[in-house]
Amino acid sequence: MKRILSAVLAGVLAATAAAQLDLDERAQAVSDRAIEFLRSQQHESGGWSVRDEGPNFPAISALVVTGMLLDPDIDATDPDVGEALGYILSFRQEDGGIYDRILASYNTSICLSAIALARDELPEAEESVEPAVAFLRELQWGGSASPPAALQEEVQPVAREHPFFGGVGYGSHSRPDNSNLTFWLQALEDAGVPGDDPAVQRALVFLERTQMYGDTNSMPYAEGSSQGGFIYSTSPSSNEHELGIGESKAGAIEESFSDGSSASRLRAYGSMTYAGFKSYAFANLEKSDMRVLAARKWIAQNYSLDENPGMGTEGYYYFILVFGRAMNAWGERYISVQQEDMMLRQDWAEDLVNKLEELQQDDGSFEIVDDRWMEADPVLVTAYSLIALQNAREELRSRH
Repeated sequence: MKRILSAVLAGVLAATAAAQLDLDERAQAVSDRAIEFLRSQQHESGGWSVRDEGPNFPAISALVVTGMLLDPDIDATDPDVGEALGYILSFRQEDGGIYDRILASYNTSICLSAIALARDELPEAEESVEPAVAFLRELQWGGSASPPAALQEEVQPVAREHPFFGGVGYGSHSRPDNSNLTFWLQALEDAGVPGDDPAVQRALVFLERTQMYGDTNSMPYAEGSSQGGFIYSTSPSSNEHELGIGESKAGAIEESFSDGSSASRLRAYGSMTYAGFKSYAFANLEKSDMRVLAARKWIAQNYSLDENPGMGTEGYYYFILVFGRAMNAWGERYISVQQEDMMLRQDWAEDLVNKLEELQQDDGSFEIVDDRWMEADPVLVTAYSLIALQNAREELRSRH
């Protein structure tokens, strides 16, 4: 009997190992095809999605480079990567930022993440990291807020009580948002800033105020809410009459409360929830923290890779990006998912590889599913997908 059981166990282990190898190989194949496509789209300047008339977004090139440098077989000595890094670094400004006239925070944050991955091989990247970190620090509401003169209208010193405190924004709407904040925090993390840094802890204030969880969020729009997921911002704009009313790209839902009443509340949605969840991980919140548990509950109730939950196809590939980063940061193979009255375990990396394999086209790019937020650009959605995939591959490698 023992021999039979041993043989059965050996068979199961062998099948599991074979399935794991197959998944690894499939993930690498999707990655290789995506990288091949991106190489074919590189502009003679070294960048991607380059606009002759400008202004340009070096962030798009930086997303491509990030996805490539996360591949274990590619580093900054790769000729295409080297040209791309040269293109990105050509946008360095005297203030330490990396941008072309507009969207200083967005471009600098994403570019910093890319050059930080190349700092060991490329001196020009290494010498650009700290100036970029210093520049980004000046763009946080409630920090020192002493940006260059051209940006002084976009960020201001505010007290902790102000709805903008701790946030970071594009500048164009003169208010912070969670999308910019997650790129900003990712950049600080990639540059080596620790999670207990004062700037990161200030960001927690903004994050908490955009989590639809009334037990920890004191903003009026979250009163009584038990969703646990995140919305876009604490305010639609800087207009005085809109301060602190919240903003969700997913609109509103009717929530029922414990006392039997109900009210309309801003709807949490996928991309912002995973962005917030990832940021909580960087800020060193314990997995037992109420805010983390609330976010996990939302994820369990809304888990899907078929859409950006709450938004349908809008912002789908950005959602894929933050999903991959958040789940990798979570650090566990399985995630609990609620289906009706049952709790199931999903292998998130396997789910992500399967979905991206399904969406990948013959040329290595990924199917366009929506055009909102620049997602009709095949380079952008392929870069988003590649970064997400590399996070899944990192998780898969940890299993060996």
